[in-house]
Amino acid sequence: MEQDSTTRDVQRAISGDSQALERLWERHRRWAAAVVLAHKPRDVDVEDLLQEIAMTLVRKIQDIRDPALFRPWLRTLSINTARTAGRKRKVRLRLVRPEPESLAMDQIPDDSSDHEAQKAEGRRLLDLANRLHPDYREPLLLRCVRGMTYRQISDVLDLPVTTIETRIARARRMLREEVEFEEEAASMRVAREAAE
Repeated sequence: MEQDSTTRDVQRAISGDSQALERLWERHRRWAAAVVLAHKPRDVDVEDLLQEIAMTLVRKIQDIRDPALFRPWLRTLSINTARTAGRKRKVRLRLVRPEPESLAMDQIPDDSSDHEAQKAEGRRLLDLANRLHPDYREPLLLRCVRGMTYRQISDVLDLPVTTIETRIARARRMLREEVEFEEEAASMRVAREAAE
């Protein structure tokens, strides 16, 4: 059902219907954000990349030949936008020293220390997930961040559901191993500092 309404909206948007284009973006924005999150460089803002994707969508919607292939087209656009930001970032790193991430994170307003601890843990897990290979990172983030079903992820990535299930299970295992490794390294540092 959703696929039919998407296809109709794509056809209308190609014809110049701005309301159909707006509906398409509203329907797919969070999904595109999850794809971008899986492929973006660490210190690039997701919202900035989403603005670039939205602008490209407006400019290039007429280039879509088959409205049924809108989601793969949008996925490719999202990945390319994130990777382009990574290439631009590498050039910028040579020219400008970036601000420490901790400064930006400290400026986030907070109501309670418990909420802050949850946000910090979420950031830490997202950083660890971003270290995974994109083949594992993307389905994991689409499942955990976007809340997509295995079938939806399978349709988006054009892979069998069993492959998606396997990749998500492996990604979760790799993430658990990274968390355990970090915790073990932290406890060893504490023990070493206590011994000194």
